[in-house]
Amino acid sequence: MLNYLWFFLAALFEIAGCYAFWLWLRMGKSAWWIAPGLLSLTLFALLLTRVEAAYAGRAYAAYGGIYIVASLLWLGLVERTRPLASDWLGAALCVLGATVILLGPRFSPS
Repeated sequence: MLNYLWFFLAALFEIAGCYAFWLWLRMGKSAWWIAPGLLSLTLFALLLTRVEAAYAGRAYAAYGGIYIVASLLWLGLVERTRPLASDWLGAALCVLGATVILLGPRFSPS
């Protein structure tokens, strides 16, 4: 269960870091937004390494589902745009997939 906390915190920092670049490059804000963006993206990378998984690729794949939920929360809370019901349905399917990836049985090849 702790993995989901690491995933969620990593997602918030990744989204915030990317959003800082979005503000600079797409919204015409100051280039000073790069500094907090880089710091946030560094924290994202550090947090993602806290996930208990044997392989980085599996951790990153499972992280994707949580990232989608965090992105929709960001959309609503920061960008003040209400996610659609279809957004939430898609996110729920992705979290289900992330859970299967993270907690699914592991079979060794014969």
